[in-house]
Amino acid sequence: MIVTDERVAKFISDAVGKGFVPPFTCMGIERHGEIIAGVLFNVYEPPDVHVTVAGHGWTKSFLTDVGQYVFGTLRCQRMTAITEQPRIVRIAERLGGQVEGMLRNHFGPGRNAFIVGILKEDYPW
Repeated sequence: MIVTDERVAKFISDAVGKGFVPPFTCMGIERHGEIIAGVLFNVYEPPDVHVTVAGHGWTKSFLTDVGQYVFGTLRCQRMTAITEQPRIVRIAERLGGQVEGMLRNHFGPGRNAFIVGILKEDYPW
C-alpha cells in the first residue's frame, strides 16, 4: 500500500541518518503496517526537485507514481537524487539517471554523496 504520512519521512530520516527541514512531501510503501521503502521530495525549485530514497521492495506501480508526481503534478523536467549508497545509484540509473557529480562530506566526515540526475525524457514510466 502506498502511504504519504509522517512515518515515511521518519523512516527515510532514520535510514540515511539525516534530518529534513520542511517543506517536503513524501510517499512510501507500507507492508503489514510497516514502512519498507520511501521517497522524500524536497528542495523544490522548478524545473527540479530533490529526492531522497531509502528501503527495499520497490514496485513498478510505486515508481510510476513517483514519476507521475515529479513530472506530472510538479511539472519538473528532472529530479536530483543525492545518496551515498551505490545500490540507490544503480536503481536511479535503471530509471534513466546519470551520475553528475559528488558532494564531499555531505553526510558527515568521510561520507560523500553521489549526485544523480534523472530527466523527464529518460524516465521509463
